[in-house]
Amino acid sequence: MPDPGAPRAPEPPGEPDRAPGPPATAPATADRPRPATGAAAAPAAPTTRPPARTEAAPAPPTGGPPFRTRPPAPPTGQQPPRPTGRPDVGVPPRPPQPPRQPGPYGAASHPPATAPGQSVGARGPGPGGGAGAGTPAAADPVAGLAADLLAHGATATATPRTARSGRGLARLVTAALCAVLGVGLLVGAVLGSLLREGGGPARSTDAFEHARTLWRGVPVDTLFPRTLTGRGAGPGGADRTWTRIAVAPDDRCAGAFDPLLATALSPVGCTRLLRATYADATSTSVTTVGLVVTRADAAGMRTLRNRFATERLGQRADLLPKPYPADGTAAEGFGDAQRASWRISVPADLPVVVYAVSGFADGRAVQRPEPADRATARGATTDPAEAGLGHDAKGLAAGVERAFRTALNAAMEAK
Repeated sequence: MPDPGAPRAPEPPGEPDRAPGPPATAPATADRPRPATGAAAAPAAPTTRPPARTEAAPAPPTGGPPFRTRPPAPPTGQQPPRPTGRPDVGVPPRPPQPPRQPGPYGAASHPPATAPGQSVGARGPGPGGGAGAGTPAAADPVAGLAADLLAHGATATATPRTARSGRGLARLVTAALCAVLGVGLLVGAVLGSLLREGGGPARSTDAFEHARTLWRGVPVDTLFPRTLTGRGAGPGGADRTWTRIAVAPDDRCAGAFDPLLATALSPVGCTRLLRATYADATSTSVTTVGLVVTRADAAGMRTLRNRFATERLGQRADLLPKPYPADGTAAEGFGDAQRASWRISVPADLPVVVYAVSGFADGRAVQRPEPADRATARGATTDPAEAGLGHDAKGLAAGVERAFRTALNAAMEAK
């Protein structure tokens, strides 16, 4: 680029026969002194240095191509073309790149099947350098995608599905094996229990019939233990201990129940009545526990159990068992008027009815006896509830029934 401060060479005189026209106003010559036109004009050297431009020329970028020189001014009378794009800053534009074609799923690790800039499905030039037969495929995107899949994507897309299906099959087989093993273990346990116990329904029937005569060969201390302990069977979850103070001789059921209770028990009959009386640890309460051995079969016992449950016969104060008072014991004054709470249990798998009735040991009368389920309920404030008589009846009935079942299981194992 020439130095603007240096003297310029004289320009040649203009042509005399050219018609005058508008002066050129190109941006490139706006800062130069215009020479006189015509034949009389003579070249003259500038006597003074033109004033320096206040706007410094931009420095060329480091490492880039040099600035282009200004184009020569167009001839007088012609307007220079107006620039239409971005001003040329000397950096060549980046060549346009072809749009990136999305590849099929699973084909990211394979090289593209087409050359850069070529549409999907179009074939490369043939031996003669012309375009091949892929022009219709390029115009149809579906055909091009199908061709590309056949070229390199079919194997890649099939591999993940095959792997997933293989893993699913393996999981299905594993689940089936676990199910078969679980069913086998359950069946084996049931068969082993049946073999160990000597059979299912046959043994149950045998045990039911054997329980009817169990009382004949079992000691009284087995059916009515001398001491019974109820863990958490007392008020507030306290432990309870009862001591046997009297055992009644085995007898018939005549006079052992209130008339309505005797009527309710009559369908199952009475083979033998076994009774014993217990006192608590402080001897302030007494409880009579009884076992009624019936003549009914399993169906008759289930019917009686369902009747007691549906009609709530065990909650009625006019269906009470009678106590067994024993002379010379804490239960000597235990009569019908002293009955405070009771419990009647009808097992469906045993030919027995288990009951318990409790009262105060000092012989006080109770105006309104209360069933054990109600006397042991949370928040009960009646005298039987606060004295724990409901807990006595409930705990002793459960303890004697448990002792009877234990004795029956031992007798069946010994057979």
